[in-house]
Amino acid sequence: MNIFKTVSQELKNTFGHNFYERAKYIPSANETVEIFRTLKDFLYQYPLVCHENTCDAPLNILAERLTKQIKNSLCFLCAEKGDCAACDDKARQITLDFIAHLPTLQKLLVSDVNAAYEGDPAAVSPIEPLLCYPGITAITFQRMAHFLYARGVRLIPRIVTEYAHSVTGIDIHPGAKIGPAFFIDHGTGIVIGETCVIGANVKLYQGVTLGAKSFPLDENGNPVKGIKRHPNLQDNVIIYAEATVLGNVTIGENSVIGANKWVTYDVPPNTKVG
Repeated sequence: MNIFKTVSQELKNTFGHNFYERAKYIPSANETVEIFRTLKDFLYQYPLVCHENTCDAPLNILAERLTKQIKNSLCFLCAEKGDCAACDDKARQITLDFIAHLPTLQKLLVSDVNAAYEGDPAAVSPIEPLLCYPGITAITFQRMAHFLYARGVRLIPRIVTEYAHSVTGIDIHPGAKIGPAFFIDHGTGIVIGETCVIGANVKLYQGVTLGAKSFPLDENGNPVKGIKRHPNLQDNVIIYAEATVLGNVTIGENSVIGANKWVTYDVPPNTKVG
C-alpha cells in the first residue's frame, strides 16, 4: 500500500466534488498579497498624477494581475466556469475603477499620515509614521480592500486585510467605512468590525475593540447576516487603550472613551466616559 497516495485521497475526500470543480478559481493568496504590497509601495513613493507615461507601464502590469485574481474570486463565488464572460467583463471594469480611484486613496492616506504625525509627539516627521507605524500600514491595506469589498469582491479584500492583520496585529474588516485623518496609536490588538462607520479625525489606541454583541438567530438557529451590528464613531472621537464598544451604538462627535471601558449604549456628543 502506498501510504502517501492513501493519505492524499483521504484528504481529498473531505471536500465535495463541487468544491474541487470551483477550487481552481480560488484567487492566489500569495499573488494577491504581492500585488497589494506593490500597490502600497506605489502609493507611498510615487505621485499618481503622472506625466509622459511615467506611471503607465507598472500600473498596467498590476492591473492585469489584479484583474485575473478578481475574476477568479467572482467565478468561485458565483460557481460559474472560468470562461464566464460576465465575470471577465466585471473584473476588468472593477480593476479599471480601482486604478482610477488610486489618487483619491492616496489623498486619504496623506490625511492619515498627517493625523499620525500631528497626534503623536514622538513622530519627528510625517515620513516616520508613513514608513514605521503599523496603523498606517493597516489602514493602507484596508482602504484598498474596502474599495473592492464595496463592489462585491469578497475573497480578495479578506486576503488583503488578514495579511495586514498578520503583520501589524490590527484587525480591520474590509467592510468598515472609515473617514479621513484616521489615527491608530500603537495599534496592537485593535479590532474593527465589518459594519463599523467611523467619521473624520478619529483616534484609537491599542487594544480597542469595535465589535458586535450576541448575534440574532433565524428560525433555523443560524446567525442572521447582512445586518448593522457594529459601532458608529462620529467625528473627532478618541477611544483609549483596551476599551470595548459593542453593538450598533453611536459615539457622538468630540467624545472621549477612557481606557478599559465597556460601552454598549449611545454616547452623546461632547461626552467623556471616564
